[in-house]
Amino acid sequence: MFRGGPGEVADPYFQVPLWLQVETRHGRVWAYNPEHLEMLRQFVRAPLRERGPWYERGRKMSFIARMPAWFKSAKNRGEVLRALDRLRVSLPA
Repeated sequence: MFRGGPGEVADPYFQVPLWLQVETRHGRVWAYNPEHLEMLRQFVRAPLRERGPWYERGRKMSFIARMPAWFKSAKNRGEVLRALDRLRVSLPA
């Protein structure tokens, strides 16, 4: 993904900074739109994350499989959920 200014995540096609992004101590959390944000929240909140066919060796087909390890780590669940909630609150009503 193309990076905008220092630390900003930008859209790879339009090269403008994404509106939904927030910094955590581990890295930047971002989403393209409210639907993407909700999908991320559901994944992080899930108590059991079953592995799908995208985890097979050499096949990384989903955006979940490509997320950084700190984002998927259970020990960072609270911090990531707080960051996602901050993004959700910033959405217009």
